[in-house]
Amino acid sequence: MPPRTTDSAPERRDDDHPRPDQGGGAAAEAGDGLRPDSAGVAEGGHDTDPVPGAVSTGGADSPGTETHAANGTGTEGTPGTHDHDRPRAGNGSAAEGDPDGHGGSGPRPENDPGAGERVAAVRRAADGGRRWRAAHLAGCAALLAVALTGGAVAFGSVGDGRAGAGVEAVSAGGALAPGVLARGDLDSGIGSLQKHLRAQPRDFGSWATLGIAYVEQARTNGDPSRYPQAERALKRSLELDPGNDQALAGRAALAAARHDFTGALKDADRALKENPYNERALCTRIDALVELGRYEDAAEAARTADGRRPGVPVFTRYAYVKELRGDVRTARDVLERALEAADSPADTAYVATSLGQLAWNQGEYKTALGHYARALAADEDYLPALEGRARAQAANGDRGAAVEGLEQVVARFPLPGPLVALGELYEDRGADGDRAKAGDQYALVDAWTSLARAGGVNADLDSAMAAADHGDKKEALRAARAEWNRRHSVHTADALAWALHVNGRDQEALPYARRATATGYRNAGFLYHRGIIERATGNEREARDHLKAALDLNPGFSPLGAREARTALKDLEGSR
Repeated sequence: MPPRTTDSAPERRDDDHPRPDQGGGAAAEAGDGLRPDSAGVAEGGHDTDPVPGAVSTGGADSPGTETHAANGTGTEGTPGTHDHDRPRAGNGSAAEGDPDGHGGSGPRPENDPGAGERVAAVRRAADGGRRWRAAHLAGCAALLAVALTGGAVAFGSVGDGRAGAGVEAVSAGGALAPGVLARGDLDSGIGSLQKHLRAQPRDFGSWATLGIAYVEQARTNGDPSRYPQAERALKRSLELDPGNDQALAGRAALAAARHDFTGALKDADRALKENPYNERALCTRIDALVELGRYEDAAEAARTADGRRPGVPVFTRYAYVKELRGDVRTARDVLERALEAADSPADTAYVATSLGQLAWNQGEYKTALGHYARALAADEDYLPALEGRARAQAANGDRGAAVEGLEQVVARFPLPGPLVALGELYEDRGADGDRAKAGDQYALVDAWTSLARAGGVNADLDSAMAAADHGDKKEALRAARAEWNRRHSVHTADALAWALHVNGRDQEALPYARRATATGYRNAGFLYHRGIIERATGNEREARDHLKAALDLNPGFSPLGAREARTALKDLEGSR
């Protein structure tokens, strides 16, 4: 199941002015008051001490984000996918200084063909990719460019285990009520901003708000072509008022959405230097530190954010930090309090889905289904909840409903996580034509990766996990190494370990597999990967322990991965 990624976090609901009257938030009430953890994580994300208590995911990520999810993408993703599923207000590229983003003087249409066009773009790219591989021609690049202009690719988060596996609105300088974009009125808010900026082109606050609205639209609608528009709008805001914290926070959110977490951290710090109470910057700073694998710093950033701007966006991030550190109890308590504090359908759907993902990770499928039901009662089209429900149905034995649910999800947004999950369900079912159907899903992941990269998104983590099991193994290793060079999170450690394993380099893989499980994060996919790698390196006791732990924790973590884990464990038990 995709983790809650940094590109999959709930939107803010008010302005970024200081609020000195605020005390500790729901996280403080939930148990430890956001006090320092009893176990530290060394710089780079490797625990120096075991995490006490219950041993443990959009994400924002994002999700998210990896991006979470994202498994994220968010991310961790990744985990990414998130708050609202709205029609786009247009999909052109923004001209410099043009609020409409299409170079013309008139208003844009409010909607475009939407999900069907995006899905068609991915499928055209996939078909083009297959023709290119068959003929050894260079036409795929041109086809991808055409697909990008015809309809943007969906964009989401990476998956955990075998399954291949975001952000808020700033206030507008008088043009838009502070909470409009966060209440779900994204398209009408963008239309209002565009109209206002045609009349008041020097309103730096509204340019900043438009930029972040484009980021949110790209994330929720799977449209990376919005990112260049967001970049231009934010640049315009900073030209009009260099150093304004709204635009700097927006630029940090844009960098995070593109999976440039070093850049996101830098811009978030700049924004907080200007305004220590900027909620978006506070949250993006947590996101960036999580994705960089700096978990101790992320926990401290969450404590700081909770002291300055307690609320759902901070609580959900804090819960994910605790889950990554192995403290499932506190993560659950914080999310439950965040759900009580949710005051919009978007927040309710997001937090309930986060609770569903947390329960799914612990193998609590009926509990997870209950949380997903609540999320879908708040927003029946919320894609992360639809995907999560399908995965929980599969793990709970209702494979027919799971296949149907994932087919509906990928028909709207062909993201790596659900594509790989659906492909594996086809493979596991094994009916006539299912292997070909599975191959089609995996081919779409390749197309998504190409289109996402063309839109400026770093998709190496997504690519590495999907390709390791269902694609080019050498490409999986290249992508995993590239991502590890950028950031040292548990998800990148796991991806690199598995990519090394499938390329027959288990001795090199083992330290990364151990690092992925060192924080106490309860992830059956990570445990399975480590068990298989321990076995390949001759460590049979460690292999048995980790394979058993994976199956005890979440026996339905992946239809193919769980089957392989059971087979390997049986062989190990028989050889004792």
